[in-house]
Order: sequence, then C-alpha cells, then structure tokens
Amino acid sequence: MKQIILGTAGHIDHGKTSLIKALTGIDTDRLKEEKERGITIELGFAHFKLPSGQVLGIVDVPGHEKFVKNMVAGATGIDIVALVIAADEGVMPQTREHLEICQLLKIRRGLVVLTKIDMVDADWLELVKEDVSQYLSETFLANAPVMEVSSATGQGLPELTSVLDKMANEIPERDAGHIFRVPVDRVFTMKGFGTVITGTSVSGKIRTGEEVTIYPQGINSRIRGLQVHNKEVEEVHAGLRTAVNLQGIEKAIIQRGDVLATKDAMRPTFMVDANLHLLASSPRNIKNRARVRFHSGTSEIMARAVLLDRDELKPGESCYAQIRLDEPTAVLRNDHYVVRSYSPVRTIGGGEILNAHPRGKKKRFSTSVLDEMKTLDTGEINNLIELFVSISRFQGLDQGDLPFLTNTNKKKLDEILKKLLAQKRISLFDKERGALIHENFLNSARAEVLSTIAQYHKDQPLKVGLLKEELRSRTTGAGNPKLFNHLIGMLTQEGAIVQEKEVVRIKDHQVTLAEDQEETRKRLEKIYKKSGIEPPYVKDWKDQFPGNSGLDVLQVMAKDGVLLKVTEELYFHRDAIAELENRLVDFLKNHGEITTPQFKELTGTSRKYAIPLIEYFDQHQVTVRVGDSRVLRKK
Repeated sequence: MKQIILGTAGHIDHGKTSLIKALTGIDTDRLKEEKERGITIELGFAHFKLPSGQVLGIVDVPGHEKFVKNMVAGATGIDIVALVIAADEGVMPQTREHLEICQLLKIRRGLVVLTKIDMVDADWLELVKEDVSQYLSETFLANAPVMEVSSATGQGLPELTSVLDKMANEIPERDAGHIFRVPVDRVFTMKGFGTVITGTSVSGKIRTGEEVTIYPQGINSRIRGLQVHNKEVEEVHAGLRTAVNLQGIEKAIIQRGDVLATKDAMRPTFMVDANLHLLASSPRNIKNRARVRFHSGTSEIMARAVLLDRDELKPGESCYAQIRLDEPTAVLRNDHYVVRSYSPVRTIGGGEILNAHPRGKKKRFSTSVLDEMKTLDTGEINNLIELFVSISRFQGLDQGDLPFLTNTNKKKLDEILKKLLAQKRISLFDKERGALIHENFLNSARAEVLSTIAQYHKDQPLKVGLLKEELRSRTTGAGNPKLFNHLIGMLTQEGAIVQEKEVVRIKDHQVTLAEDQEETRKRLEKIYKKSGIEPPYVKDWKDQFPGNSGLDVLQVMAKDGVLLKVTEELYFHRDAIAELENRLVDFLKNHGEITTPQFKELTGTSRKYAIPLIEYFDQHQVTVRVGDSRVLRKK
C-alpha cells in the first residue's frame, strides 16, 4: 500500500485541529499550554483510514505567525496539503505565508477546505469562495477541489473523505530514494524503551536492528524498534509517520532539526550551494551576505546568503547562491529549503540544494563558478559525476561519496561510471580507496611529470635520470603518492619513460659527453682497467678532477655498464669482474663450494676487496651462501 502524508496549512484559528479531530477522532493538541490557550503550538499527528483502505498519515501544523518555523518543519515530506480557510474570515496573512512555503517546498497536490460554514450564510460563503478562487488562480491549487465543511455539525465531512480517497488513489508511488532519512521533529523518552524520535521518513527504507547515524553530530546508534501509526513494524519505507526507538542514545544529544539516516550515508556541512528564489511578495530585496533563517527538513539555522552573480536579488527574481550556515546541517542534493528574513521574521524565499557539501567558499562573479552552478542545476547525471570528480582536482574523489553527492543509487551510478571509465573521461587511480580523477587533471599531472623529468635531463645532462621520490617532491599535481605511482605505471606502460630501479628517465634520453668529459672518461677507464680487482676507492681519485666532473662521468660509465658498482665507494671494470666470475664458476664446478679464505686465495686480494666481491656475486645470483661457504646458484 502507498505511503501518503496529508499536511494542514492555514491561518490561526481557522479550524485545522478541529477538522482533524472531526475526521479521525484524534485531538492533535497534546500540550497543556495548547489546551489552555486554544491554539496549536507544536506539530500534531494523527492517522485516518480511508474507505478504500488507504491510510493517511496526518500532520497538523500551527497557524500562529510566531510558530511558522514549526509549520515549515511539519511540511517536510507531505504529499497532499489541505489549505484550511475559515469561511467567516477568508484568506488571511498565514494563509498566504503557508501557501508560499508549500510552493517553495515544491508540494504539488492539495485541496482547499473551507471550514466553519455553519457560521456564515450562503451569500457570504459564495463571496469567500470567489475571493479564494481569485487568490489561488496563480498557484498550484488553482484547479484544486474546494470542500465546504463544518467540524461542529459534520456537514461536508463525508464528501471531504471521498475526495481525499480519490486523491490518494491518484497519487503515484513515490520514489523511495536510496538513503533512509527521518528529519527529527520530536524526541522523548519512554519508560522501559529509552530514547524515541519521530518524524516523516522522506526517503529510503530501514529495518529493526540496522545501524543509523544521527546528523549533524555524526553519532551512531542501532534501531531497537519501529512504530507506524502506533503499531510496531519491522520495516519502514519513505512517506510514513515514523517513531524510532534508538539503542544507547541519551535524549539530550538529539533535538528537532537533526536527521536520522542510514549509517555514514550523509556528510555534515556548514554551507550549501543552491538556487535561490525571492518571493514576489517579499517586502524588500535581498542584498549579498544578507542574514537569513535557513529552514530545511525540520531545522532552522541562522545563515548568510552569498549571491554569486549579483549584489542584490529583487522580489520575483532567482539566482545562484551559497548559503553559509552558523551551525552544521545534513542535507541532500535536490532537497528544498525555505529562507525567512532575520527581522521582522517572515517567509521571503527558498530554493533547491544543488551541492550538499561544497569544498569551500565560492568566488563571486566567477565565470567558472557560475558554469559549475549551471551544471549542478541542469546537468545530466553523467555531467554531475564528471563535475564532482573534477572539483576534487588532483586529490581525487572517493567513489563512495558519489551516492551522497549526486543523491543517486549505487546501481545507476555504477552503470554510468563504467561508461565514463571506458571513455577515459575519468580514471581510477587508487583501487583501495576507490579514488577517481578527471581526465583534465590526470592529463595535467601527466604533462607535469614528463616536463619535470625533461627539465632535469636538461639541467643534469650527465645524470641518467632522477629518483622517483625526488621527482614526486618536484611536482604539485602528482604530489599525491597514489596518483604519482599510478602515473609512473601509466607512463612506463605507454613507453614514455623508463624505470631503472628507483631512477626514472625519458625513454629516448641519452647521455652525451662533451670533449673534456670524454677525456675524463678515458682516464677513469684506464685507471679501473689497469687496477683489475684491486681498484682505488672513489675518494682516492675524485680530487684529480675539477668539481664533481669525475663523479658525474663515473655515473655515466656505470649506467653504460663499463664500470660495475659494488659499494658506494668501490667500482670495478666489467672485464675484471667477468674474468673473476669465470674463475669462480670453474672453481665451484670442480670443488662444489668455496670459503671466504679460499676466495681470498683465489683472488689474491685483501679482505677489503674479497668481502665486497663475494657479496657482489651473491647479490647478482652467481653464488649463494650456505653456512660459512658459497656454492654455485642453480639457475
């Protein structure tokens, strides 16, 4: 069965609460003060079974101007609004304000209920009906049913019930959404049960025993029990008046305005990007950074409206804005909100959330910012995914954030992500985190890595390449270690660069020696060739060459394989190593093993050469150590 919420709206003392009691038998005024003063102060709740069997959840809102913020809280999640107008008074200030709030919250279905018809004559009633029709002509209630009732006598109630039944049957099944949310409108403690919150479930579904998070505090809990219309249930869907019994949570830490949601599904924020419409009835313009009261769900938060493309918003106009809040909230993209003026307090406008978690303050009058806002406002889901990934720049966006940012279920997101990845519009660079980067920033980081290596080759022509960690430290876009490693792997696979252990270079880079450097090379090769397996240490000859020229040429010779590095200070000519390796292999084939003293005797050298050499052969998999001896490694 469909889940439908009926909400009342209208001026104080126009008979909203009496109407609900006449229909359902439930008095929604539960507070002592409400009984004493005869007015509704807090939200009231009831339910009504229609002739078809459909059950309506009913939210009764206060009509007094001082409690309009409570009315906004009650309007969250309603499917049908009953605009209640007393026949003896007609359209009044809160009639207008409540209707404006309903329009800002994009409520599309409703009816008009003219109450207290027993208190007026037929002629007066016709005048009121004409006045109401004229007032509603430009609103979503222009063609709505107008029902005439008396809660005192019961006149018109059967007809009202019949119309509600018909409207309920015509309402399509609501899109449940993928994240369960209940904006909290009441919190109390029940003896033997603990903390209970109530609200209208606006999206998703949840079951008893599942974990939830209370936002914006980010406090986790588990559902101990669920009730709908005072009956225990195992599961709750969108569109139900819901009571949730929470496990291990103190009442004091929850308040109206908080949101109960699927665990870890939301992100608290101090700002939202939105479109903002100023009502034509607003008595004044909104200036940039104007103080406003921001209403979303059941919360009211003081905020500033930062206008992104103008200095002033005139009545009847719309613009893009960033709403900067004094306290955190938790909302989703496409949520509707209402703004009321700071003082005097009245409803002046509202709009739709476009980005529920901006990364920072928006720059005003920026072409790129306004383009971003336009995409957020009118873009298809694939455009939104690209935008949110792009906004994350080189840091990348976790795939797990997309259901929240786009307010789209994971199945649909996965289909679109698959296409975008295949088109290389976005790339996955960190599988563990599920981090995505946009192609524009990937290409930018790629170009920076290549240009940094190329510049290094230009500055250090005798160096084979530079260390990977040094390369990463020289880049800005590829500073993220995961992104850097992804780029190095990608560039290597493409054949653009070559990795040699921890050194990277452009594939076609060749070290070319100048005339004086060639002379240095010849001198060094002569030294090492002549010394055989007892060469000088680097420190013994480096001062024979100006500056670091000898060391630079030494690195080139090592890269070319002319000299073989055994330790940082000890290099050997390749011919000397090759000749010694042949003798060592022959010895091991004949004797099976060799000890360190035997190796010293074979080479005719001291320990300062013999030990590094035998360890060199171990490292290069010629020999393997077994106890105190070496044997020939099987290949």
